[in-house]
Amino acid sequence: MKIIFIMAIAILCSGLLRAQYLVKLDTLYMSNLKIGTQQQLYKVDSRSYSYLGLNTAKHSLEDTVHNKYGDLRNDKEEFNKQYPLWTVALKVTGANIFTFLVDRYFFNYDFSRVGFNSWNHNIQTGWEWDQDRFGMNFIVHPYSGSAFFNAARSSGYNFWESAPFAALGSLEWEYFGENTLPSYNDIINTTVDGIFIGEVFYRIGSDILDDQTTGFDRFFREFSVAILSPTRAFSRFTQGKMFRVTSEEVYQQEPLNVTLTLGMREVNNGSKFLTGPANPLFEINLDYGNPFEIRSRKPFDYFKVRMSITQGVGRKILDNITGDGILFGGNVHSGRFDMLGGGFQHFDYFDNKTFELATFGFGPGIVTKLHVNTNSNLYTNFHIGIVPLAGNSTRFGPDTLQLRDYNFGGGAEIKFESTLNLGSWVGFSLVGYYFWIHTYVGDAEDHYIGILKPSIGLKLFNNLSIGFEHLIYYSDRYTRDYGNFHQVRTEQRIQLTLYFENFKQQKK
Repeated sequence: MKIIFIMAIAILCSGLLRAQYLVKLDTLYMSNLKIGTQQQLYKVDSRSYSYLGLNTAKHSLEDTVHNKYGDLRNDKEEFNKQYPLWTVALKVTGANIFTFLVDRYFFNYDFSRVGFNSWNHNIQTGWEWDQDRFGMNFIVHPYSGSAFFNAARSSGYNFWESAPFAALGSLEWEYFGENTLPSYNDIINTTVDGIFIGEVFYRIGSDILDDQTTGFDRFFREFSVAILSPTRAFSRFTQGKMFRVTSEEVYQQEPLNVTLTLGMREVNNGSKFLTGPANPLFEINLDYGNPFEIRSRKPFDYFKVRMSITQGVGRKILDNITGDGILFGGNVHSGRFDMLGGGFQHFDYFDNKTFELATFGFGPGIVTKLHVNTNSNLYTNFHIGIVPLAGNSTRFGPDTLQLRDYNFGGGAEIKFESTLNLGSWVGFSLVGYYFWIHTYVGDAEDHYIGILKPSIGLKLFNNLSIGFEHLIYYSDRYTRDYGNFHQVRTEQRIQLTLYFENFKQQKK
């Protein structure tokens, strides 16, 4: 299932590239330089529009239907009517039945041998913390939750209205889809992380879809969305949307910027350079929405997601996924300074040689931009958050067991990202994450994890740049029964970065 998830992201990437809008070169140009791991940098000709957010207050007052790029701020209700709740519940149940049939009659998994006896046992016995492996609990279950969520999202329900269906799908599966006891971690991860991934997939899918297209272009768009969210594709089929042709846009769209990175990394044995294996690395960065446009905000009108794939230890392929999306907030603009502040939801997944760590979090954050001079800008993000649930490897470190080799816990997180763009040719970035995880279930301990990533990038030509990144992983464990453990590991990366933008020219 993890491979299926990775394939879905790969197909997503190709779908995004086909979804780009072209503009005239004399009205829009960009720095083509992506520095670090999160920030996307642009320069924009004043004859078209300004990414700085200047004059956006005037535009927002004039048009509450479209954003500053001329795209819809909301799905058009006349093309996306709200379907009855029972139809959504039926889709959620159908998704679970389909998954069960595959597990039972294609893979013949032992846990899929269910019936009245197992259902009664699950209901009568109650809940537990399960023993499933790391990727199953923190990747596969959230992906399933995103499908449940999008059964409602694609049926005319908004973000908050769709959220309960992620929980409904999880409850159905926990009680009736498998013969193991329902687990606390599954209902939490499937629901909360499923909502995060579900809204990200819905927003990206809306940028890919274009009901005005036909032929192969239309087929490729529909196919890409089906990989992202099968329940949305099924909804479009049953609602007649998959084949309808409209004369106008019907979905909310925001600027979506895609960065593809290919390179090599050296994971050291400790902190000494060139003492570990070298592995290829592929990375996808997605930035959705303009955080500096002055406007009202709905959940995930702005988000960013990064995913890294590499050859790790044993079966480890998915190195990390990190992302955050705004839930509520507003903008501030003063002179050369722009800021988006509000409440954010976070999703983090790390599976490397030093530790396994998966968290979701909620907390306040700011995204800022300081216009230093004509060609230079300083971008800074700062977030703090509460982590209600986390998966965290034990003192023995990550391994490749098929059963749980990690603790369940919770705590807090701090994130800092800053990128200085000097002109359009060179830039510097510093990214730092810090997590405190206290064990709920497993070896009693407090785990303090730090990740520091300074980097430098240089534009080669057009939208291609080369960069170097140095990573430092800190792992400090204070256990109740086994003493204290401290570990530092470094990693170096050299990489080529290809940047694609999806801005549309502002309508006059």
